[in-house]
Amino acid sequence: MEHNELKGKKGFKRILNAAGYSVDGLQAAFRYEAAFRQLLLLHAVLLIMVCCADFDLSVRMVLVFASFFSLVVELFNSAIEAVVDDISLELRPLAKRAKDIGSAAQMLALTLVFILWLMALCGG
Repeated sequence: MEHNELKGKKGFKRILNAAGYSVDGLQAAFRYEAAFRQLLLLHAVLLIMVCCADFDLSVRMVLVFASFFSLVVELFNSAIEAVVDDISLELRPLAKRAKDIGSAAQMLALTLVFILWLMALCGG
């Protein structure tokens, strides 16, 4: 298979580039996406509560995972919205479907966070 120059670097340089792109993505999400900033604040509070609460390690791990999962889902949701909006701002049924599905994914992730916290606090 031939190397495509547009594809980027290989080896350690590729890993460094990927890390830089990841930082760029987090910065863009923080700068341009109000929902990401709101979720970041929510999950920062929840993570502080995880540290202060008297939970077993396994419960702490699940709650931390759920918070990060919600943030990851929001990054995907924001990426979908950015691509859809970049293509066209016209009202199109498939564009609406894509955005609504991304939003639904975040709703499910937050529902998961809520249920897990409820279980943790109620000792279930």
